[in-house]
Amino acid sequence: MISRIATACLLAWMLASCASAPERNPIARWEGSPNHSPRWARAIVLHHTAMDSAEGAIRTLQTGNSGGPVSAHYLVGEDGRIHQLVADGQAAWHAGNSRWAGVDELNAWSIGIEIDNDGREPFPPAQVEALLVLLEDLTTRLRIPRHMVIGHSDIAPTRKDDPSVLFPWEALARAGFGLWPRESLPPPPAGFDPWVALRLVGYDLRDPEAALAAFHRRFRGNEAREWLPGDAEILFDLQQQLMELPPSRPEALTTGLR
Repeated sequence: MISRIATACLLAWMLASCASAPERNPIARWEGSPNHSPRWARAIVLHHTAMDSAEGAIRTLQTGNSGGPVSAHYLVGEDGRIHQLVADGQAAWHAGNSRWAGVDELNAWSIGIEIDNDGREPFPPAQVEALLVLLEDLTTRLRIPRHMVIGHSDIAPTRKDDPSVLFPWEALARAGFGLWPRESLPPPPAGFDPWVALRLVGYDLRDPEAALAAFHRRFRGNEAREWLPGDAEILFDLQQQLMELPPSRPEALTTGLR
């Protein structure tokens, strides 16, 4: 009897060990190294749900859906309640075909936050306050650069327009999240190229008009597809802010290396 119990315990331990062991390639000899870490998120992407309720959005984020499964790490309700749907260390399916700062497929290296909003209404104070609390937690705990809080339309300008022109980016910037132009905007130098600056900020210029509309959506509160007075000053300031950031190792963007 004792032998059978011992055997059963040994089998259970072996199964548990197999379940927790790292996935190994059967065609290679395992020579495990301790020098590794989880993939770290290096950006936070904000969305609005474009739905009528947080409950409906959660159901969509938990199911297959006719257009294919989607998800996000978090959803912030109108009442300020924060819901988590995917663990921080896992890739959620929120960004789709995307690019920012020359790097593709942001699902692999970002945290996605859905905000309960239909895209036509202002974002209530309780919701914005909760979002700020969540951003403080994520940027501190996961060591995500605070300027790398971006919108879905920033990374997919040909496909998406969220969060809408009503989203309070300036309020986030006052709390230290995301880029925003400073109050005093000196004129750009002679020969300043706004398209080059737009690319430096992070926008994908394969569709220039779409990228410009996304820039205006975030920084000007409109969706104009042509250059507007004041754009060059804003872009020059944003470019200067990025250049003033402390240097970081380039590979840290996608691999999370320290």
